[in-house]
Amino acid sequence: MLIRYGCSFELHLPQDTPTVCLIDVHTSHAKAIVPSALTFETTPRVKGETFVDDFGNIARRFMAPQGGVRLSLSGLYRADGSHDRRDATARVLAVDRLPEVCLQYLAPSRFCESDLMGLLAWQMFGHLPRDTALIEAICTYAHQRLRFDYAQARATRTASEAHAEQVGVCRDFAHLGITLCRALNIPARYVNGYMGDIGVPADPAPMDFNAWFDVYLEGGWYTFDARHNCRRIGRIPIAYGRDAADIPMLRTFGPHSLSLFEVTTALADAQQVAA
Repeated sequence: MLIRYGCSFELHLPQDTPTVCLIDVHTSHAKAIVPSALTFETTPRVKGETFVDDFGNIARRFMAPQGGVRLSLSGLYRADGSHDRRDATARVLAVDRLPEVCLQYLAPSRFCESDLMGLLAWQMFGHLPRDTALIEAICTYAHQRLRFDYAQARATRTASEAHAEQVGVCRDFAHLGITLCRALNIPARYVNGYMGDIGVPADPAPMDFNAWFDVYLEGGWYTFDARHNCRRIGRIPIAYGRDAADIPMLRTFGPHSLSLFEVTTALADAQQVAA
């Protein structure tokens, strides 16, 4: 299965502004992609550089010129057509058995205040067997607790605030799931990526980047999605982090406005691929 993915956005800036963006497929999935291409539509020509951050994410760094710049990225991703990895028998590992890389995903972070939600987490889920079913119960709770509403999006909303307000967008669902897991001493990391309507009814809303989370259980990392609360086909991870603060799609070191934003993720047409 080949998935065509990409994005375009146009920035307007009052001055030359250092910028970093995270829109490429994560390095751990490098073997699954046909190399992606990023283009800048501006005069003078923008020169950028690429680096890999501490989470293995591919970051593009450039100086966005005063006035405006349009960026477009496109690529092809080879997916095996299977649903998100899941093992009903996978157990939660004791902290002393976790790999060192997991320890950072146990601590509270900017949007995931697991220290504030610990009492709630243990009261609601502490009695459950510590296996995959526990994570699924957390996903179901977050899915039912929050109402999805784009109009209510807020870049500064934390997991505890989303829980209190009972509303959010996909990042809020992910943050709440992560926070409850960490409060129960279960490593959970935030994931941003491309996810099209493959194997599900088409969503009439404009496509956007999606957020979900991974949990480390016996056997490795497993994907969970509190927003949709179901296993999906064709997720393409862009970036991993402790929460959304680690991996913004776009970080400008100065003011900007966004006049165009488009995301594309769909099964690739065989004739188009051949061309």
